[in-house]
Amino acid sequence: MSPAFYDQVAPIRLRDPLAATLGAFDEGIYEIGYREVVKLAGHSCPTVAGAFLMARRGLQALYGEALPVRGQIRVDLPAPVDEGVTGVIANVLSFITGATERSGFHGLAGQFDRRDLLFFAQPAVPSLRLTRLDTGASVALRYDASVVPADPALRPLMPRVLSGQGSEEDAAQFRALWQARVRAILIDHGDDPALVGIVG
Repeated sequence: MSPAFYDQVAPIRLRDPLAATLGAFDEGIYEIGYREVVKLAGHSCPTVAGAFLMARRGLQALYGEALPVRGQIRVDLPAPVDEGVTGVIANVLSFITGATERSGFHGLAGQFDRRDLLFFAQPAVPSLRLTRLDTGASVALRYDASVVPADPALRPLMPRVLSGQGSEEDAAQFRALWQARVRAILIDHGDDPALVGIVG
């Protein structure tokens, strides 16, 4: 069982020309929901939630009512790949947009190349920048998880639970409080510009 709120988060709807060409989805159109992102990351946390929300907000800003085109979006992140949670954010953004460094699909007949679309250590970028390859339009985003603070009870619970010294009750309370914060980020503050805002 997983938290029910995963399925209450509005998904990201995209069009993927490669998926259309190879018949993976009708017209290459599909949705990526928060539950799928959790499966990719292996966990649900404020960082994973923030990456999902930044992707959703940024793609809305870039495409408006049109469907974002997966594989046609450049992703720039401010920190090196091995710094802090940058790798986690990059994995989520790569999953949603299709952008990769060198490990992605190399294309077919000169089309659908997913490589060289993901860039790290871009100091001028706030939290994330997305750029449309077709128009060159870009959007910079900022994510501030402190807008939704953690419950103070998490601080003493975390070391006990992670060290294996906590009780079953401690572990249950820790899980509940942890996911309650993620829920608040995604559901209660998902459209809050103080949490995820466009810069510039």
